[in-house]
Amino acid sequence: MSFRSVPPGALPPEGEAGSGAAAPARPGRGDAAPAGEPAPAAQVRRLRLVGASGMVPRARDFARRALEDWGWLPAANAEQRAAAEDVLLVVSELVTNACLHGGGPDELRLRTAGKVLRLEVSDPGTGTPEPRTPHRASRPGGHGMFIVQRLCLDWGVQREPGEAGKTVWAELSAPL
Repeated sequence: MSFRSVPPGALPPEGEAGSGAAAPARPGRGDAAPAGEPAPAAQVRRLRLVGASGMVPRARDFARRALEDWGWLPAANAEQRAAAEDVLLVVSELVTNACLHGGGPDELRLRTAGKVLRLEVSDPGTGTPEPRTPHRASRPGGHGMFIVQRLCLDWGVQREPGEAGKTVWAELSAPL
């Protein structure tokens, strides 16, 4: 799978959801509300990381608190627990990549609507992350984007015209 340069649109655009404000979810990937029931509200959490120390553990703790607030942790069974751990691992990988290759992360955003959880890490870097090909499990380092590719429904890089930096995003099935 290769990365996509634009998001698939499974969740509302950033401007529609705001920072923590609820916005209606768009149907897609099986997350439409049953007839007669309102669509699930989108939820957004943001964590500024510019100049922070201990960025990776801080980002994981932030994501864990969001999953707790959204009722996904503590998990009711092993499958839900594994899905939540996948979310935390992908957060770690995206923030670590921004630290190592993107000039340091600016912000972590978590957005959810229905059955999709979208993670976004923005950084000032110009590079484009790619899974190491061919992937060699015995080789140290360089496994981050391979892990993201394997665990996520989709992932990609978004750039705003005329602005420096990028946002690396990944979408996972919500641990419901």
